[in-house]
Amino acid sequence: MKVIETGLPGCVVIEPRVFGDDRGFFYESFNRDRLAEHGLAPAFVQGNVSSSAKGVLRGLHYQWPNPQGKYVSVLEGEVWDVAVDIRRGSPHFGKWTAVLLSAENKRHFWIPEGFAHGFVVLSERALFTYLCTATYDPSADANIRWDDAGLAIDWPVASPLLSGKDEKAPFLADVPPDRLPVFAE
Repeated sequence: MKVIETGLPGCVVIEPRVFGDDRGFFYESFNRDRLAEHGLAPAFVQGNVSSSAKGVLRGLHYQWPNPQGKYVSVLEGEVWDVAVDIRRGSPHFGKWTAVLLSAENKRHFWIPEGFAHGFVVLSERALFTYLCTATYDPSADANIRWDDAGLAIDWPVASPLLSGKDEKAPFLADVPPDRLPVFAE
């Protein structure tokens, strides 16, 4: 397993060691002990799978309180995956990083608690999977605008397909401070 730092501290890409031959391939998608060797010790309590068509953008989602860390990957297709630091008091508040995840590259992306998360589908269809460190809490469910000019995320699509919830999401500057996670060193 190879852990690759991104431009946003805490968010890392995990490249599994892939064993393959003419029959196919095998890799560990998650190994607690190997992640712990790199200082990561997430305790997952929920797993989710979503299927989306080309151009669908999901996000930017988060929970507060009861934040979720997410360990995400793509089983089929390709997505452009984004994490945004929305922790009040963080030296990286409002900064983002993005990773191309695909069935082909088999990469995983760790997004810690306190970050908003979203992705857009680049292939005809994508099967997206994620493990979460907290269960879904409807009362804590929150989101911010995917096209927030203050974040200046360089999305690879101009007119994505959005849910009604994501179309109406507030800009980060308009989210009340008590609805944002707090940075803790």
